[in-house]
Amino acid sequence: MVNQVFDDKLIIAGRAFASRLLTGTGKFGQPEQLRAALAASGTEIVTVAVRRVDFENPEDRTLAAVDRDRYLLLPNTSGARDAIEAVRIAKIASAIVGHRWVKLEVTPEPDFLLPDGVETLQAARELVAQGFTVLPYMNADPILARHLEEAGCATLMPLAAPIGSNRGLRTADQIRIIVEQARVPVVVDAGLGAPSHAAAALELGADAVLVNTAIATAADPVAMARAFALAVDAGRRAYLAGLSARGDRASASSPLVGQLGKVAP
Repeated sequence: MVNQVFDDKLIIAGRAFASRLLTGTGKFGQPEQLRAALAASGTEIVTVAVRRVDFENPEDRTLAAVDRDRYLLLPNTSGARDAIEAVRIAKIASAIVGHRWVKLEVTPEPDFLLPDGVETLQAARELVAQGFTVLPYMNADPILARHLEEAGCATLMPLAAPIGSNRGLRTADQIRIIVEQARVPVVVDAGLGAPSHAAAALELGADAVLVNTAIATAADPVAMARAFALAVDAGRRAYLAGLSARGDRASASSPLVGQLGKVAP
């Protein structure tokens, strides 16, 4: 078990990653801050919204901070309102970044940015058929998760809470079911606001987490990135070690038999 912990890798579509913390690039104040936070997080997969960066500009503030030799730049279809739009953005991104990995997002409702399951599934089927490695952002719906896996998605990415809300693991019961049934990695995405939330997700059996807002908007993003990295590692180690069962009553940690008798006066 010790070797399993230290040699443990995240495998997505046959590619191995040492880190189980995926990070985003939005909301950072300065490129230098983003660059330092990415390094502190230990991440190897970095998401970037295709609509929010200028890929043709080598001095784009976000792209300049992401070393493509060090990180897998994972374009996402943030802002897509339906499957047609998501597929179009994915194709544009593929032509620019030179690979066919994509984080699929279809969020037509602007106030809560909840993913549209019907359109997400439709887009996933089309992108997989065109040779894309699809990582779909989704509601924590075990039935939808099964359909997305059957469609050929490389991961399942259920939300913990609405994007950017920092509310934590509000969908824990559904995620537990998804983890139990999934045969591809489960990456908890959106809503994780503290390192303890990330640790809890890994303790549930999730394979990884994706964090952006909680790091980028922290008072010290670099220190927070490191904290998340430590929490993810701790959560994974705890899961592999095997968490003790919960109980409703107290259970003495020391046996009551064989106690010393009362000392004579």
